[in-house]
Amino acid sequence: MHCKSFIALPTFQPAALFFLLAVPVNAFAADDVNGANTAWILTSTALVLFMTIPGLSLFYAGLVRSKNVLSVLMQCFGITCIASIVWLVAGYSIAFDDGGSMNAWIGGLNKVLFAGVLEESVSGDLPESLFAMFQMTFAIITPALVVGAFAERMRFSATIIFTVLWLLFVYSPITHWVWGGGWLGEMGLLDFAGGTVVHITAGVASLVAALVIGPRRGFPTQAMPPHNMTMSMTGAGMLWVGWFGFNGGSALAANGDAAMAMLVTHISAAAGAFSWMAVEWIKHKKPSALGGVTGMVAGLGTITPASGFVGPGGALVIGMVAGILCYYAVLFIKRTLKIDDSLDVFPVHGVGGILGTFLAGIFASSALSVFSGQGYAEGMTMLSQVGVQITGILATIVYTAITTFVIFKVIEMFVGLRVHDEQETEGLDLVLHDERGYDL
Repeated sequence: MHCKSFIALPTFQPAALFFLLAVPVNAFAADDVNGANTAWILTSTALVLFMTIPGLSLFYAGLVRSKNVLSVLMQCFGITCIASIVWLVAGYSIAFDDGGSMNAWIGGLNKVLFAGVLEESVSGDLPESLFAMFQMTFAIITPALVVGAFAERMRFSATIIFTVLWLLFVYSPITHWVWGGGWLGEMGLLDFAGGTVVHITAGVASLVAALVIGPRRGFPTQAMPPHNMTMSMTGAGMLWVGWFGFNGGSALAANGDAAMAMLVTHISAAAGAFSWMAVEWIKHKKPSALGGVTGMVAGLGTITPASGFVGPGGALVIGMVAGILCYYAVLFIKRTLKIDDSLDVFPVHGVGGILGTFLAGIFASSALSVFSGQGYAEGMTMLSQVGVQITGILATIVYTAITTFVIFKVIEMFVGLRVHDEQETEGLDLVLHDERGYDL
């Protein structure tokens, strides 16, 4: 194409030639886009997608019984596909289009099918296509987290339908509230990378799922240990690394905010893993691999909302508290309430998201110099900031719980939620996919 243009140039008049050379092609886009920031968010986008496939997929697959390993992998893979399409069709517009008549609560539909997201269009100093893709990876992993609540008993078709409805009616509107110019963001809610948007929504949806669908056959009397901890440890390691893109990328720039977010993310993950193992060590005389990786995820989920606002000292405290509190939350949900949240999504992500969103309102204070907080917005005190944080937590919990319950009931009415008892006994790999995870 360029060669043909140069061959034809001599036929133009000098004035016309000067005009063609002087007109910048997409100059406004080149001037507005920051190359360093773009390179970092390109990397972060790949890291966050890596968290779902293969990170979360392997982490969850190792925790279920061998007869259901493929079903969990397929659920995560299927959610990745359908969530991407939903985000393209309407999710991104609902979350980030500010042209709706009810902009405080929900975005408009001007960006349906990524309308206006062109090669030269920008969001801040990033290509808008990159911003939309980065946010898509968050929309992928959030419903994938909920898989852990209904693992080993939910129909694949119901999982896909749930993902579509939940993204449209829960995830996208709450994303708009917090990050898309909605009412919580305007109030000053501190949620850097998804304490409310990702972890509280996924955790509460998981608790609702476990209650509506009911426990696995044999729970809680029958032992259901993980079938492959090596697989889960591998997936957990991928989650740890991918989380640097999750939190560091949420700065939307290659700068000190991103660097600090990565640092505090790592510290909280390490502290969460260590404190969980320490509690196990004291109570049971032996720390477990399962406890270590679960504590790590608790530390990561809890630091997520605070990662852009706290320093290393605050991250250490947040991670250690997360490991201990989430450990006891798991025991309370499973043993006291006897709720079969199969892979502990609510006590780890839900409780962690609540805790992290609340503590962000405390440790962001620059007055707590030993914790290196970044400081509140102008006019905010610790008391007013904590009040905003609690408002965001409660609003997210209530809206997610009610809407998720309605979604599950609608799906149950039309297609059914779980497989039959004999199919559950046989295992979802053969029943739903006609394949085995292992053929030894």
